[in-house]
Amino acid sequence: MDSGLLAWAYASRRRGAKLPPLWLFTDARRLPDPRPAAARLPRGLAGIVLRHDGEPGRAALGRDLARICRARRLALVVAGDPRLAAALGAGVHLRAGRWPGAVRRRRCLVTSSAHGPADLLRAHRAGAGLAFLSPAFPTLSHPDVAALGPARWARLAGAARLPVAALGGVDGGVVRRLPRHICRAVGAIGALA
Repeated sequence: MDSGLLAWAYASRRRGAKLPPLWLFTDARRLPDPRPAAARLPRGLAGIVLRHDGEPGRAALGRDLARICRARRLALVVAGDPRLAAALGAGVHLRAGRWPGAVRRRRCLVTSSAHGPADLLRAHRAGAGLAFLSPAFPTLSHPDVAALGPARWARLAGAARLPVAALGGVDGGVVRRLPRHICRAVGAIGALA
C-alpha cells in the first residue's frame, strides 16, 4: 500500500464525513484477487468499488468483500448491479451517472464514475454522493486515454454539484498536485494493492 496515499487519506479525513477518503477499485485484470488488499485497508477510512464485471465468481467475491468491509468498517459499493448490491447490503456504483436498465433507485450509498461535465451532472441528478472523475493522471488501466491533468481535473471537479474523487494514476506522489479542498477522496488499484 502506498504510504504517501495513506498519509493523504488520514490528513484528508473530515469529522462527521459520511464518505471515506480512500477507495480501492477492484479490477479482474490488474487485481484478480482483491481480498488481501481489502483486508489491509485502514479501518473506517476506506471503501471498495466492486467491479470484476462479467467474472463468474463475482457474487462470491462480493460476499467475501462484504464480510471484510463489515469487519473493518469499510464502505462497499457494487458497480452496475443494484440487485447484487442489495443482496450484499452494499451501495451502488453507477456508470457515468446512469442507473442500469429499469432498476428503481434504492436508498443506499451511491457513487458514480465520471469522465467529464455531462457525467458529473448526470451523477448529481442520479443522487450520487460522490463521483470519481477520471483519468486524473496517466493510468495503466487505460493507457490509450488522455489524462485530464491536475488543472483540468480541478476545474471540472470544482464546478461539480457533488463531492468529487480523483481516479486514474493516483498515488501518494501525484495526489498532492490536486487541491485538497476540491479533491474529497481518491480511488486507486495499484497504489492500494
